[in-house]
Amino acid sequence: MDTLLHPSPTTSSMAKRPCQSSCENPNLPSRFTQMDHLLLSFLSLADSSPPVSLDLSFDRLLDSTPSDADQALLIDLAHSIGSLLLRAANRSARKRASLHNSIAWALPPDLTIKVFSMLDSQSLCYAAATCWMFNKCAMDPLCYENIDLTTVVPKVNNAVVSTMIQRAGKSFRSLKLGIVPGPTSSPGSCQPLVYTIQNSVDVSSFSWNEKKTRQGKESSILTRTCLYPLSGDNGTAGALLWRLHLYNIERMDNTSLCVALAACPSLLDLEIVGLHVELRQTLMSVSSNCHLIERLFFESSKTGRDDSLKSQTCVDVVNNCPNLSSLSLRGFKLHDYKVRILVKGFRKLKYADFSTSYSITGTFLRNLGSGSGGNLLEVLILRDCMHLKEVEVSRFLTAIIAGDFKFLQYLDISNREGLASEGDWYQRSYNPSIIPLKQVLEVRPNICLLAEFTSEGCFIDIEHMFDSDVNSEVSLPSQLSSHTSDGSLLMSSSESSYNSDRGSGNEEYQDSGFVIFEESSDEVDFLVV
Repeated sequence: MDTLLHPSPTTSSMAKRPCQSSCENPNLPSRFTQMDHLLLSFLSLADSSPPVSLDLSFDRLLDSTPSDADQALLIDLAHSIGSLLLRAANRSARKRASLHNSIAWALPPDLTIKVFSMLDSQSLCYAAATCWMFNKCAMDPLCYENIDLTTVVPKVNNAVVSTMIQRAGKSFRSLKLGIVPGPTSSPGSCQPLVYTIQNSVDVSSFSWNEKKTRQGKESSILTRTCLYPLSGDNGTAGALLWRLHLYNIERMDNTSLCVALAACPSLLDLEIVGLHVELRQTLMSVSSNCHLIERLFFESSKTGRDDSLKSQTCVDVVNNCPNLSSLSLRGFKLHDYKVRILVKGFRKLKYADFSTSYSITGTFLRNLGSGSGGNLLEVLILRDCMHLKEVEVSRFLTAIIAGDFKFLQYLDISNREGLASEGDWYQRSYNPSIIPLKQVLEVRPNICLLAEFTSEGCFIDIEHMFDSDVNSEVSLPSQLSSHTSDGSLLMSSSESSYNSDRGSGNEEYQDSGFVIFEESSDEVDFLVV
C-alpha cells in the first residue's frame, strides 16, 4: 500500500519481481500485465483489510513525508487514483448493465427504435435516461420525426427545441410547441385552448419541480427565437416540416412567425392558438409560402378584437392554397362577406369552424349549398357567434331540407347568448321557434345537430322532441371529418352582396362582389426524403 502511493528508490527493482499473487493463483490469465496484478492486489485490500488499516497506513505515509508540499502531492495522488478507479468502475458497470439489458430485452435495436418513435417526446427522454442501450436507440433520428414539446406548465426552452430538431435530421416532419391548458380538446371542440389567467391550470397536483418552472424562470420560457432552427442552415429543417402546432407562446410575434412559415413550403397542417400575432399577416405568409396546406386552425388570443383581415387577403389565400380542406378561424372579428369568400373559394373545403367570431350574422350561408364552393361541407361550427341571426339559421336549415348540403354531417349553432333577432341583435332568442330543427332531422336523420342555448333555455335531446310539443335544441356528440375533393371556383356579385347588419360591422362592406380565378385539380404530393 505504501509502495503504491509513495514510490521509493527501490520501486523499479520491486516491479521486476514476479507478483506473488500470480504464483499463488495459477488460474489468473497469462496475459495479465504487472499493472493488472498490482491492481488486483490493491483491490483485494478491500476484503482483507478493514477501512481503519487503510486510514492508518495512509497516515503513516503522510507522517513519513517531511514537507507539506510532498504531503499535498500524496493526497492529490490518492484523489487521482480514487477518481480513476471510480470512473473505470462506473464505466464497467454501465457496460455490464447494457450487456444484460441487450440480452434481457426481447426486441432488436431496429424494432426498439420503431417503438421509441411512437412515444411522445417526454416519454422518449425518460426512456433515454434508463440505460446506455435505450439511450443509443433513443438518439436515432426516426425517434424525433414527430416532436411534441407541449406541456401544461412552462418547462421547455429554446435550447431543447433546437437540440431535438438537430437530432431529427432528415426525418423531421412534425413540431408541437407551447402550453396546452389541461387535457387537449379533441379536434372540432369549442373549448378554448388559449392560456390565460382566467383558464390557467390548477398546479396543486404538480410536483415541486414542475411548480418551480412557473415562477418566471427564464430558462423554461419559449421566446420568439424558438422557431429559428426551422429557417437556419438555409431552411433545411423547415423544408421537411409537414405539421406545425404552436400554443400560447407569449413572446412570439408576427415577424418571427412569418420567418418560420417562409421556411416551410411543404407545410400541410398549421395550428396556432393564443399567439399575439395578426390574422391578416399570418394568412398573407401562409398564402405566399405554404401552397400545399390542407388544414389551418387559428384561435385568437384576444377574442373579437382582431379585425385585421382584408378581403384581398381572403382572395389571395383562396387562390394560392387550393388544397385546403379544413379551416378554423376562432375568436376573430370576421364579416360575412369575408367568410363567404373563404367558404365559397376553397373548393375542397369540408370542415369549417368560425366559433366565437364576433361579426358573423349568417348571411354568408345564403345560397351556399348551390353552385360552386361550400356544397362539399361535412362539418360546420358556428358556436357562440354573437351576431348570428335566428332568421339566417332558419333559412340555412330550410335549404338543407330542400336538398342542399348533401354531405353535411355535423352542424353546431349553439350560443350561450342566444341567437340574434332580425331587427335588433340586442334582442336575443334562447328558444327559437322559427328554426325547423324537427323537420331537418326528419329529412336528414344522419345529421348531428347541436343547438344549445344555456342562458334562458334548456337542453333537450332532439330525439325526445318527437315525443313532446316543446320546440327545443339538440345536444349530440361531435362527429368530425376532413378530407379533400375537387370542384369549380366562381363567385357572382349577387351571391356576395348583402344588406347592412346593424351592430355586426358588416355595414362596412362596400364592394359589389368578388370573382376568384386560378383553376387547378392537382392533388397534394407528400414530400419524401
